[in-house]
Amino acid sequence: MAVLARMGIVRVGAIELLFLFAPLVIVPLGMELGRGMGGTGRLEELARRLQPVGAGMVVVAMCLPPGRRAGLAAAGWMVVCGLMAGSGVVGLVRSSLTRSSLTRSSWRDADRSVRATLALAQMDLGVGGAWLVASRLGMRPMGIQEPIGLLTAVHFHFAGFATAMIAAATLQFVERRGVSGLSQSWLKPVVLLVAGMPVVVAAGFVISPVVKMAAAILFSTSVAALAIAVRAYGRKAEDATARILLQVAAGAVFAGMVLSASYAVADYAGSEVLTIPQMARTHGILNAVAFCLAGLLGWLVEKSGGQLTVISAQ
Repeated sequence: MAVLARMGIVRVGAIELLFLFAPLVIVPLGMELGRGMGGTGRLEELARRLQPVGAGMVVVAMCLPPGRRAGLAAAGWMVVCGLMAGSGVVGLVRSSLTRSSLTRSSWRDADRSVRATLALAQMDLGVGGAWLVASRLGMRPMGIQEPIGLLTAVHFHFAGFATAMIAAATLQFVERRGVSGLSQSWLKPVVLLVAGMPVVVAAGFVISPVVKMAAAILFSTSVAALAIAVRAYGRKAEDATARILLQVAAGAVFAGMVLSASYAVADYAGSEVLTIPQMARTHGILNAVAFCLAGLLGWLVEKSGGQLTVISAQ
């Protein structure tokens, strides 16, 4: 798609290409990581089966001009996102009503904080899918103009879903490796903050500029704290490839969050030092490729290595 866009065969911009990286690469990796962390429910398994079809339809949606046909094609991806969001709601309800020790499902081995983070990550996809459909239909919810609508869909796929999945994997690694309680005590609230803040950041665009700036800075700070955790605990990974990937992810997201916080302050002050196109080419690529891709792959490689070790021992 990037090559075709460069050749002028398809008319898609940098933000559209950035979004396409989510359904084609990031979300399937996140689904696989989630399956290894907390088990797969029926809704999530159905979403996994439909993901290739939904991703194909969103490619078609991006190639069409905004309107009814583009919105209908984007609805195919919304189905996948809706199923994931439904799985997240079920997970939250199950977690709140049933103690881990009494749960009969495959979720019983995961900590409550990890399960809650996984559920919030899945629910973020539902919000992101809805904004994608609105963007491709040419709608302007609450008067929000493009490219903010599409950027909101990008936000919930990367800063929401992918970042929360990496945070949950980091916390689960710390717990299962028996790291000291002090480490867990500060990491748990950071992980939950990372998972919950994307909604607050998006709401800030509607509520007020002050809320938008404060939420963006708080979210950037929490993700920077997560980067410190990924860097520290990623060094303890057993797989050498996983260690390299996690160190790359930690460094990239820290730089990306510095840019994000700087943009929030500049935007509030009315400065054009950092523009949306510049953020898409810098912060967007750092977050999508260097952090989300490397982080998800790092924990997937580590978990695969651990599973192989167990199988060999048996």
